[in-house]
Amino acid sequence: MNRQGLKTQIKPLLGMGLGLLGLTGGVFLEVRPLPWAPDSYVELSDGSRPSVESPAGPERISPFSSLQRGPDPTARTEALSTYGKLSLSFEANRGQSEDPVRFLSRGSGYTLFLTPTEMVLVLMAPQEPGDTRTQGWKNKDGILAPSRRPRSVSRAVLRIKLVGADPASQGVGVEELSGKSNYFMGNDPARWYTHIPTYAKVKYQNIYPGVNLIYYGNQRQLEYDFVVAPGADPKGITLGFEGAENLEIDARGDLLLHLAGGYVRLHKPSVYQEIDGTRQFLPGRYVLLAPRVQDPGPHGPVLNAIEGADGGQRVGFQVAGYDPRKPLVIDPVLSYSTYFGGSGGDEGFFIAVDDSGYAYVTGLTGSADFPTENSPQAAHSGGAEDAFVIKLNPGGSELIYSTYLGGSGHEIGFSIAVDAEGRAYMTGQTTSTDFPTVRPFQPVNAGNSEAFVAKLNPEGSELEYSTYLGGSGPDFGRAIAVDALNYAYVTGYAGSIDFPTANPFQPTHGGGTSDIFVTKLNPEGSALVYSTYLGGRNTDYGRGIAVDASGHAYVTGRTSSVNFPTASPFQAAYGGGLQDAFVTKLNPEGSALVYSSYLGGRSVDYGFDLAVDASGHAYVTGHTSSPNFSLVNPFQASYGGGKFDSYVTVVSAEGAALAFSTYLGGRGQDEGLDIAVDPSGNAYVTGFTSSIDFPTVNPLQAAYGGGKFDVFVAKLAPASSSLVYSTYLGGSSNDEGSGIAVDPSGNAYVTGLTGSTDFPTVNPFQTTFGGGYADIFIAKISDTAPR
Repeated sequence: MNRQGLKTQIKPLLGMGLGLLGLTGGVFLEVRPLPWAPDSYVELSDGSRPSVESPAGPERISPFSSLQRGPDPTARTEALSTYGKLSLSFEANRGQSEDPVRFLSRGSGYTLFLTPTEMVLVLMAPQEPGDTRTQGWKNKDGILAPSRRPRSVSRAVLRIKLVGADPASQGVGVEELSGKSNYFMGNDPARWYTHIPTYAKVKYQNIYPGVNLIYYGNQRQLEYDFVVAPGADPKGITLGFEGAENLEIDARGDLLLHLAGGYVRLHKPSVYQEIDGTRQFLPGRYVLLAPRVQDPGPHGPVLNAIEGADGGQRVGFQVAGYDPRKPLVIDPVLSYSTYFGGSGGDEGFFIAVDDSGYAYVTGLTGSADFPTENSPQAAHSGGAEDAFVIKLNPGGSELIYSTYLGGSGHEIGFSIAVDAEGRAYMTGQTTSTDFPTVRPFQPVNAGNSEAFVAKLNPEGSELEYSTYLGGSGPDFGRAIAVDALNYAYVTGYAGSIDFPTANPFQPTHGGGTSDIFVTKLNPEGSALVYSTYLGGRNTDYGRGIAVDASGHAYVTGRTSSVNFPTASPFQAAYGGGLQDAFVTKLNPEGSALVYSSYLGGRSVDYGFDLAVDASGHAYVTGHTSSPNFSLVNPFQASYGGGKFDSYVTVVSAEGAALAFSTYLGGRGQDEGLDIAVDPSGNAYVTGFTSSIDFPTVNPLQAAYGGGKFDVFVAKLAPASSSLVYSTYLGGSSNDEGSGIAVDPSGNAYVTGLTGSTDFPTVNPFQTTFGGGYADIFIAKISDTAPR
């Protein structure tokens, strides 16, 4: 996280979904889409479709006796209703994809390619959804990289051909957007592409005689309008399908394209003419050409189409009662949200917010490789995912840039931080030997899986540096922070006994499967200021990092080592059980521990993340199942029960004592995954809960939504041992909060995933769940109470 003194707390793990969430009490909550995370909701709130001219569519109280309510919030709410209103965008192909492609569009779980005579949709699906919190890559040594990607990803390729279309119609971008795309793929700079323009629409002129074709849409459905000039014949418009096992017209007149993993829906075409300034809708339907049916009767549905001469299945349009002297518009809608598992391919892992309110997200996305002919199904076997960074304006209404980073292997962006000038710093994992490097400290991949660190310029169009970081074993970059002088601090876990070290506090690997590493890079990325192991003789994991204004690095995670390094600890001995959390503060040189302490009781305790305030207090969250977890001035003094409780702990600046520590949970499973702190010392926590009695105050959603987990979001005032607000957020399936950040105005940004078709929304840009095992959301919470 970029936690630099009083600067914005920026926090991680997932991405975005949508819709304005309902509100009560003292906060407003919005959930809105990011441009790469479309897989949540499809329809507009009024049930309409966007026009050709405008493609864009126009969220149980069981109180604890020790809890205190915050100030009356009635006059403190503020609607932030414009966040994330983004439409589908189309990149011009400048070399990032193969020659037949003129434009492409990317989103969570799909890539769309447009050529002169076809549209090609690549849909990605998880084959083994399972528990999204424990999936990830296993390397040859058995290290599990905690990630939310499925264990394997399959893809379906659907080709919709414009049969008989003019191949000379090249297409032009219409309504250029301000956002640019950048590609740093492989280690050959000649194949890096930057400042690629994006457009709201693509127009093909005279694709058929007298017929123009316009593509546009939103993140989960593509609209493509055939605009038929006066006197032109719409009967010449023919669609051919490859990759669909079967075509079916249902009772509503929708065309269903059955694929191996599910289906894609083409809604019944909307057909209209503008007559005397009024849009007149006309009867129109799909026609399956050369049907292969037994006699269906005079009005029965035609269910299947035979293959055309090119091996595809063909569909035309039938329009009745139109005036051939007027232009005619045929408007089909392709909804790929119906494809099973459509959200499995792309995920956001970490979000950062700068002092001006710009949001930065990193994660993984599917590749821009154009699929070859005659290969409708293929398993991703390598090079299938790249890391990405996107930047949004403060209102969420404009994409500033989207940048892709990767090689021939797999990449994940796990964490991102931002400096005062808007440069993005990211870390993660790569298996590529040709990962793009610029002025690297380490130019080659020394092992099977390596950490990486990269720095982007404010426009996202240049790598100021990019380097591998690791040894001959598996190494993972898990979290990153940046200080006021633009030094980057990275933590994670190293399976390598030869991980690069410099001026270390601990020069050698302590033992076990992995040790924590803490590394500080100079602003140019060309040298290590320090790099050290941190661990004992068993397994140790670094999960979160923060830095204060003096350059002290604070790290948390988990350890099973009874000889973990300690100094001036508030808890000197291992608490027992399988794991203890730890909190460690290093001096600015990385050569000594200011303090280092266990944090845990006699059961299982994890540290997931931490933040630091201007006075050097460290705020830690995670989960515990220890009934004897250390407590100081708690508002919840006893373990709530169930598998885990979340906790919030504040460590004094000297590290020798706890200033505050409390359980936060009910009778189910509660896990705090991320924490942020504002200048007044209020802590903001998110995670997930299965407790129907989770403590709530001034809630947006007072009752548990159902399913396996709900998100929780809580604002705590440690000084008064009270909750300012605490709320559920979720529907009837699995919902998890995984990242939280706070901007200088006190707005909290929450990210996570939802598997609920009834995830709470009000006036959403899209209204239906996108399919797959989860969708991504971002929520923006405004609380204008005095801080």
